[in-house]
Amino acid sequence: MWSDGSVHDVDWDRIHAEERAARPDAAWLDDDLLDFAAYRDGIPYARYAALRDTRPVWRHPTAPTPRSPGGVGFWAVLGHPEVQTVSRDWRTYSALQGFALTTARPDMQDRTILTTDPPRHTRIRKLISAGFTPRMIARLDELVVERTTQVLDAAAARPTFNFVQEVAYRLPMHMIADILGIPESDRDDVFRWTDVIMRHTDPALGMSMDEVRAAEGALFAYGAQLGAQKRRHPDDDVWSILANATIDDDGEAFTLDAGELDLFFLILTIAGSETTRNAISTGLCALHADAAARERLRDDPTVAATATEEILRWSSPVTCHLRTATLTHELGGQTIEAGDRVAMFFPAANRDPRAFADPDVFDITRDPNPHVAFGGGGVHYCLGAHLARREITLVFRELLTRFPDWEVTGPVSQIVTGVEQTVAVSHDDIPVRLVP
Repeated sequence: MWSDGSVHDVDWDRIHAEERAARPDAAWLDDDLLDFAAYRDGIPYARYAALRDTRPVWRHPTAPTPRSPGGVGFWAVLGHPEVQTVSRDWRTYSALQGFALTTARPDMQDRTILTTDPPRHTRIRKLISAGFTPRMIARLDELVVERTTQVLDAAAARPTFNFVQEVAYRLPMHMIADILGIPESDRDDVFRWTDVIMRHTDPALGMSMDEVRAAEGALFAYGAQLGAQKRRHPDDDVWSILANATIDDDGEAFTLDAGELDLFFLILTIAGSETTRNAISTGLCALHADAAARERLRDDPTVAATATEEILRWSSPVTCHLRTATLTHELGGQTIEAGDRVAMFFPAANRDPRAFADPDVFDITRDPNPHVAFGGGGVHYCLGAHLARREITLVFRELLTRFPDWEVTGPVSQIVTGVEQTVAVSHDDIPVRLVP
């Protein structure tokens, strides 16, 4: 039974037999990497390693997801160099059909920064970059410090609190809200709608689809209203700049229409907050488990940069992204056919011994650290990488400086989210007490 309460009877044995017969030379997985149960206790690193170390690319049998009950089939790319290849070669691995397991609708293709390739992707990225002027970047750096202090002060006022919701989630959400120019009075509503949308895919939470649809509708309507307001009455925020920006593209004016801006609003509020939340939450757990690393980071500010990179590698806040092959070719010893969906599993790549010495050791001094937490490079490299790094660095600097004896006071819980689109494991509750 899916999270929407529906049941789908499909003869998967027959389907799998037929697809194996059609592609007998492929290395077929016997595992289902989309199974919620596989992620209930966290990212299945041992399972990934066993597969990756046998071969870096596997054919995943067609498997159902809540949004595609008829199933999706794809190639699972687990090796570090192979993930880099897929990330960097947009001509062979297109983003037009979307990054999710469920193929993007035709009306969504070539519309957002996540579902475009060059040259349109280049234009969109250039226009978005116009909003991040040197003055605005400096202002955002100041805001990260202010917001970090704000969320830690609020948390410290309580005997114990849920670190995930009160710090790891609220800090990136406040930063996204600052970028978008969302008034303080509206933020609790926006944060609540976004949280419902991110969490609902875990059936263990028992959320009703009515609740989810209401949150989606409210967030979309709010974004559209805010965008219209910024176009009529620009303010001193990034969203006002983007809502009114025009760039010169080889002599032609290029801008984003209202619908494209509304979609970008959703991308920022949902994807932009979830990933940083995952990194900060996982980083806290890693430092809690490693007293020596915690003390080193507290006492030696020179390791702050490498610690942030290791937290990103260790957490792999995005589990998988997909591309679509544009031509028949070979990858990792497997023949990928034109039209095949190709899924990059970033946590597996971030523990690949071909790229990292002692990959299963959390080492805050690791250098170099060619992790693929923001993707493996190329034109689709994460736009928010700089801001995410700043948030991670500052939250742990302030936490360890102001509250050196912080404690995790109880069991940590996780939820499995996004399996219907991309797989994600998120911490749900980390009970913490701050001790100055």
